Amino acid sequence: MVKLVGIAGSIGEQSYNRMLLEFIRDHFKKSVDIEILNINDVPVFNEDEDHNDNPVVHELARKISGANGVILATPEHNHTVPAAMKNVIEWLSNNVHPLNGKAVWIVGASYHTQGSSRAQLHLKQILESPGVNAFVMPGNEFLLSNAKEAFDDDGNLKDSRTVGFLELVMKKFLTFMKVIEMMDAPDPKNAHEEDMDSKHPVNTTVEDVDMTDPEWVEKAAEKTHAASGGDYVKLDRGLLTVDQLNCFLNSMAGELTFADDNNQFIYYNKNADAAHMLAPRTPDQVGNPLSAVHPDRVIEHVKQVLYALRTGESDVVSMPAQTGPNQHVMHYYRAMRDENRRYRGVNELVIDIMPILKYYLAATGQKLVKDPDAVPMSPITGLDAVTGASAHSDPTTDATSGASASKSAEKPAAPEPVKDDALTGASEEPAADAAPKKPEETPTDTDATTGASES
Repeated sequence: MVKLVGIAGSIGEQSYNRMLLEFIRDHFKKSVDIEILNINDVPVFNEDEDHNDNPVVHELARKISGANGVILATPEHNHTVPAAMKNVIEWLSNNVHPLNGKAVWIVGASYHTQGSSRAQLHLKQILESPGVNAFVMPGNEFLLSNAKEAFDDDGNLKDSRTVGFLELVMKKFLTFMKVIEMMDAPDPKNAHEEDMDSKHPVNTTVEDVDMTDPEWVEKAAEKTHAASGGDYVKLDRGLLTVDQLNCFLNSMAGELTFADDNNQFIYYNKNADAAHMLAPRTPDQVGNPLSAVHPDRVIEHVKQVLYALRTGESDVVSMPAQTGPNQHVMHYYRAMRDENRRYRGVNELVIDIMPILKYYLAATGQKLVKDPDAVPMSPITGLDAVTGASAHSDPTTDATSGASASKSAEKPAAPEPVKDDALTGASEEPAADAAPKKPEETPTDTDATTGASES
């Protein structure tokens, strides 16, 4: 669901602009999640003070940064915006700039017929000034006049035509947000132009933190005041603490990696040390641009994979890495897209499918045999039709985002050579007139789901 935040420019106990925001929040709650932020405790702006000294200011900045768009409801005081609204913008354009590149919709309510029109015009100029750099939706002004008579006792707008116009403008604002979000999306013209050095920040990039710093996670978390520990995170269909989310991801059957749409390696589920991983990664690599975590010889192949995912030429790219009679490691690269279908990065899954295959064969009483008519896929040349990326350029290196192990990390032993009949043929079907085979009983010391432990 689209996430918006709303700010009313009045801090008075009775505020018709806050009532307007509350009506917008309630009226559109089925399609838009709107949180109304409180600015009553924001101190008077002083450029000598660091916003980090005031939790109210940096909490406002954090919530605005995490929203898709912002709705500002301004009264009109002396033909301009009220001091409280201007004061908040001063704080949010000094050491922090959460409105930079953010889609903003201005609305307003006033006692008289002007509907805060002059204040809205002035507020647009302020928001578009250097240091603020917001993208204000042009036209489509929502000017609520005679605010004292506009609401009923339940806080609902009385006039159906006003509500209808409000619905029309909200629809346009949602479209406007999509356009603004696409404006900062990297747009390489071909695979060769994929920026592997992460030089084109997107709206989720943590700026002013060195990407190659071994403590990138800690420093970026401090700068963004990231949730941690017992803090709750609201997901699409769930509510988890950060600790629960870490436990959940680290217990996944495979190794997960996330590189964002700026080709920055920003996450992996650390369920083992590098020496025991299928695609070794180390904590100090998180935050690196992808160019820093791949050997030069595979960079062009990685660009091809990323470009295919970014442009929608392919939604999933898969390829084997280590293969052998007792191991068949697969890398799956899947494009991630937001609610506007904008590419937001690549999600990689690395998993050894051999335990799953062995369990299936044991449970169904089947076996693998060589198909004389099949043309086996070469683990070196026959990988992916879209990219042709070679998985064996470096068998211990994740081809897209999984950082190759640092020099200090111990690499796993080389895989055993692939035998002709290991995984190349279709499973044998029983003859039509033959009695079906009795499935082998699953050994009692075998994982009931994956058959991971071998007898």
